[in-house]
Amino acid sequence: MIVKNIAFIGAGNMAGAIIKGLIEGGYPASAIRATTRSDTSAAKAAAALNIEVGTDNVQAARWAEVIVLAVKPQMLKDTCQQLTSALDQQLVISVAAGIDTQALSQWLGEALAIVRSMPNTPSQVGAGASGLFANAKAKAGDRAFAQQIAEATGLCIWVEDEALMHAVTAVSGSGPAYYFLFMEAMIEAGTSLGLSPESARALTLQTALGAAQLAGKVDVPVDELKRRVMSPGGTTERAIHAFEQGGLRPLIQQAMSDCAARSQALAKELVQPTEETR
Repeated sequence: MIVKNIAFIGAGNMAGAIIKGLIEGGYPASAIRATTRSDTSAAKAAAALNIEVGTDNVQAARWAEVIVLAVKPQMLKDTCQQLTSALDQQLVISVAAGIDTQALSQWLGEALAIVRSMPNTPSQVGAGASGLFANAKAKAGDRAFAQQIAEATGLCIWVEDEALMHAVTAVSGSGPAYYFLFMEAMIEAGTSLGLSPESARALTLQTALGAAQLAGKVDVPVDELKRRVMSPGGTTERAIHAFEQGGLRPLIQQAMSDCAARSQALAKELVQPTEETR
């Protein structure tokens, strides 16, 4: 394990999930600090995370070897500009959605190593999936440390073209909501077929969990796993045919394409806000 002083600028849900994952994985709490906007929120975060939490971003950045930007995207430009006086070759990792490394370099300084991370909400239970992209200033050691942080909450993958972060958003960033929608629909359908809401929910959630675990643990393509559940002329085949005839595949393609397109549009709005979005 590589240990460096890490300052989290922002201590919300995602920062909290990463910090908890690091500490549970054996990372020393003394090497982690965080900041929030008020003394009240700092005290709450310190109690919840068992680390030092303050309100002085500049002080925290000067102490740190690695800075994790975990504020809302709309606040990121002002936060970065506030930090410039404290920067001295630290590695900067951003978990703020939509802001690319070029904008971060403009706000922080062109010489800095910057890694952009796109985590998702299951990071809160150690089952996250993150996409990572590093700018040209990031060295192998920077990438290794950023990966160590990302893996504290689950799986991570690197993309070498930053434009692919929009695809990461469409697949894993927004993806949990797709599965929650499918679960919601299955629970409703199970209830309509006569199960109690509690039974329909329990069976749906365990089935989703089991399917994901099975797909992850066996070296079998998911289409083959699907086929193995489908007996010719059987119940599962009838259900799958209904999904296919209803246009599930093109609907998923359209939904994820729309998601990626919105990610691209939001990125432009966040860096260069229009009069309507200011």
